[in-house]
Amino acid sequence: MSISSRFSVGIHILTLIEMNKEGRNSSEFIASSINTNPVVVRKLIGMLKKEGLVEVRPGIAGAKIAKDSADITLLDVYKAVNVVQENELFSIHDKPNPKCVVGKNIQATIEPIFTAAQLAMEKVLGNVTLKDVIDDLENKADEE
Repeated sequence: MSISSRFSVGIHILTLIEMNKEGRNSSEFIASSINTNPVVVRKLIGMLKKEGLVEVRPGIAGAKIAKDSADITLLDVYKAVNVVQENELFSIHDKPNPKCVVGKNIQATIEPIFTAAQLAMEKVLGNVTLKDVIDDLENKADEE
């Protein structure tokens, strides 16, 4: 099982919009870069807009970044596209056997480990900005 692709697609959308800020960022254009349906793009742009990461104007095709790319972290994107609920990256099975020594204690044992792992991941994402992603992409393009 993996984290929803909405997260990577959200990063893709924001990066493309910022790198193409002089162009027309319609959902069709963005979808062609992602190789998906424009409906998927519109849904994700709506989620990003709700969190104040993009701006769209009714009746005008295209979107733009609502903040400086250095002020948008990957954690912001992660939360905006509702990848997982707060503190629920890892699910714990809910009905272990209470008569079993493992079953009655497993949840209390692994829950703090899972919470620490999620917090560590979120700390990493909080330290990487959209600008960092864009800079890396531009460096890779220069190497080609």
